[in-house]
Amino acid sequence: MLGEIIAIGDELTSGRILNTTSHFAASQLFAAGHEIVAMVTIGDEPDLIGQTLQQALGRADFVVVTGGLGPTTDDLTNAAVASALDRPSTFYPEIFKKIQAHGNTLSANRKIFLEKLAWLPEGAHALHTEVKSAGYFLVHDGKPVFFLPGVPHEMKELLLETVITRLAVWDGEEVRKVRQKLFKVVGMAESEINRKLGHLEGRDPRVKIGYYPVFPEVHVNLTATGASAVEADGVFDKFNQQIESVLGPFVYGSDTDTLEKVIGSSLKERGQTLAVAESCTGGLLGHTITKAAGSSEYFLGGVVSYSNSLKERFLGVNRETLLKFGAVSSEVARAMADGARRQTAADYALAVTGIAGPAGGSEEKPVGTVYIGLATPEKIHDFLFNFSGSRGRIQRQACQAALDLLRRRLLDYELRTV
Repeated sequence: MLGEIIAIGDELTSGRILNTTSHFAASQLFAAGHEIVAMVTIGDEPDLIGQTLQQALGRADFVVVTGGLGPTTDDLTNAAVASALDRPSTFYPEIFKKIQAHGNTLSANRKIFLEKLAWLPEGAHALHTEVKSAGYFLVHDGKPVFFLPGVPHEMKELLLETVITRLAVWDGEEVRKVRQKLFKVVGMAESEINRKLGHLEGRDPRVKIGYYPVFPEVHVNLTATGASAVEADGVFDKFNQQIESVLGPFVYGSDTDTLEKVIGSSLKERGQTLAVAESCTGGLLGHTITKAAGSSEYFLGGVVSYSNSLKERFLGVNRETLLKFGAVSSEVARAMADGARRQTAADYALAVTGIAGPAGGSEEKPVGTVYIGLATPEKIHDFLFNFSGSRGRIQRQACQAALDLLRRRLLDYELRTV
């Protein structure tokens, strides 16, 4: 079925609150086999609420509305809907009884205040037994319209327990079976990924491939649909194999994977450890590694050696090497990685030294020049990268590149720069 999501609230349109409810609703409805044709965010203005709802009913098979259902004066959704759909506000005694049932916890004034929750558009049906997240739905011109609270956890509960289940058995509609996978790609630009996968697009109407830059990586979404689970699975498996074959080692994981989790899992499986030595990333590499739960099992620690004196003192980088080649050089990156590995007795060590900017670059070594060292039990590697962007973006790219080099080494992939 085709659906539309309408989020209501001045707190959303003013930017005070991030609209997470629409994102959640869209992802869950799509996973259930429905297609969202539009998502709209509007303020608490009655005429606009009515107009937006009427427009949605004109182009969608169902509508999900969130927000504006509370008892305060700025909660105007119910009154606006009653007016726009010509469904007079009606008092629902069963809902009011639920309010009264909370007599042990609610004061008399509070009950009067909450009585507004029992006035709904004519033809409404409550979705939930709890007043605080009651919600309701009605059928208008044969189309179901669901009204959910704007409080995220209440909205999510109702969507999963009532909206999706009601839509799944809606008469006259055949709900598609859906298989999805999000490939997480590192080390390849979006345009290059698109070029490599272009021959798969449009080959089967049941398949959609989408590209989503999520700096500093790119996500590729594969969606396969079918009239049955068997059909959806068959189509999905075919295209999944082809995408994996084309992108190969550039795919580090899928769905909820992160690069640091993937590396952590590999190190734990091997019973091996890691240490880091950082300069231009200023601790970002160590911070990223420790975002993964259980990182204490394999991450020994690191040194943020911003000055040359600390590179000498804590990592054992030779002063002559620093003077001859400069702190930003392959020689120093190798020495830093070697020093971190020796000082910590780690199995692997990563080192990053570069020019994050915005100043400090030269014609020979412009801003964005980054050297990464990787010390392994067998040898020491060094790699030169030339990144671009703001200081923060260069630091994030350097951090990602270092982690990806380690991932490739752990998986015996070719070590390469981009």
